[in-house]
Amino acid sequence: MSEAEGPATAARLYYADANLREFDARVIERLTWNGRPAVVLERTAFYPTSGGQPHDTGTLNGVEVVNAVEREADGAVVHVLAGELQGDAVHGEINWVRRFDHMQQHTGQHVLSQAFTTALGADTVGFHLGAEVSTVDLSRAPLSEEQIDRAEALANEVVFDDRPVDARFVDREELAALPLRKPPQVTGPIRIVEVAGFDWSPCGGTHCRRTGEIGVIKVVRVERRGAETRVHFLCGRRALADYRRKNRLVLDLAARFSVGDWELAGAVERLSEEARANRKQAQALQDQLLDYEAVALIAGAETLAGARVVRRVYADRTVDEIRHLAQRLTAGPGVIALLGLGSTGEKAQFVFACSADVPHDMNALLRAACQAVGGGGGGRPNFAQGGGPDGTRAEEALDVAWQQLT
Repeated sequence: MSEAEGPATAARLYYADANLREFDARVIERLTWNGRPAVVLERTAFYPTSGGQPHDTGTLNGVEVVNAVEREADGAVVHVLAGELQGDAVHGEINWVRRFDHMQQHTGQHVLSQAFTTALGADTVGFHLGAEVSTVDLSRAPLSEEQIDRAEALANEVVFDDRPVDARFVDREELAALPLRKPPQVTGPIRIVEVAGFDWSPCGGTHCRRTGEIGVIKVVRVERRGAETRVHFLCGRRALADYRRKNRLVLDLAARFSVGDWELAGAVERLSEEARANRKQAQALQDQLLDYEAVALIAGAETLAGARVVRRVYADRTVDEIRHLAQRLTAGPGVIALLGLGSTGEKAQFVFACSADVPHDMNALLRAACQAVGGGGGGRPNFAQGGGPDGTRAEEALDVAWQQLT
C-alpha cells in the first residue's frame, strides 16, 4: 500500500482496476437505506455516485444492486439492493455496459476539458455525466462555432493518439510537482488521473486505460449561461448511436425530398421559402374572404341603437379569426360587432367591437356578457375581449349584451 493510499481507498477495487467486472467479498454490515435492504462489504468494485459520475449497478449473489452510495459518516460504500441478500460471502458482478459507458464519458470529459483549456483558455467549472448526454460548464462566454470546433478537434487528436491513461494515488511531494488542470477538492489521499503528456487531474472516477477506448468525442450542443458556456457532448458508443440516428434521419429526409443528402440543406431552404410565400398568399386570401364576409354580415344586420349590429356565435373558428372579422366589420362607420365562440365542452370566448363613430362602451357590454358564462374580460370602449368556462351559454351571453343596447 502506497504512502498516499489508506485502507478505505484500498477496499475500492475499481481504483486499481476499473476493468474488473467480478469480485468476491464478505458482508461486514447490514442496514436499511431509504426503505431498501443494503450492505457494506469488506471490499467492492462498485463505484458510488460522486464527482459528477453516477453509480454502478450489477448484482451481489444474483440480487440486483440498484444504487451505490458513499456514506458521509465514514466513507463506506453502501450497496442498496432490490431484495434481501442471503449469506455473508458474496460474489459481485458489475453491469459492464453501464460501467464502460461511464468510463468513456468521464475519460472523454478529462480530454475535452483540457482541450478547451489548452485551445481557448476556457477552464471547466462544472461537470455532469448524464444518462444520455454529459455536460461541462466553461469559464468563458460566448464561444464561436470555430472555437468549439478547434477544441473538439484537439480532443479527438488525443483520442486518435491512443495515449495511456494512468490513475494513481500520489504523495504530497509528487502532487506539488504535477501541472494539475484543477486543484484537489478533497483532503486525504489524492488520486491523479493522467492522460499521458496532456492532462493531470485529481479524480476518483473510473477511466479507460487508453484514450483510444474513449472513441470519438462529439460536441452536440452549446448554450450560453451568463458568463459561462455549457457544452453538451457524447463519447464512444453514445456518439456512435447519435451519429447512426442522425444519419438515418438525414438519409430519410433526403429520400423524401428526392435529393442527395449533400443537397438537403438547399432543398429545405427552398421549401421554407415556398412555405413562407404560400402562407403570405393564404393570409391575403383569408383577408379578402373576411372582407367579403364582413360586407355580407353588415348588409344583413339589424339596426339597433343607431348602429348596424352584427351578432354571431361560431363553433368552428378561432379567437384570432373572430378578432380579425370584428376589426373588418368596424373599420367603417356605424357598426357594432358582438362575436363569440361557444360549444358543448368548450369555453365561451367573445370579441366585442364598434366603429369609431359609435358611442357605446364595448368594455361594459363585454363584462355583462361574461357574467352570464361565469367569466370575465376587458378592454377599451371600442374593443374588448373575454370569456368564461361555459361554452353552451354563449348565445345567452350575447342576448345579455343585446339587451344592454336596447
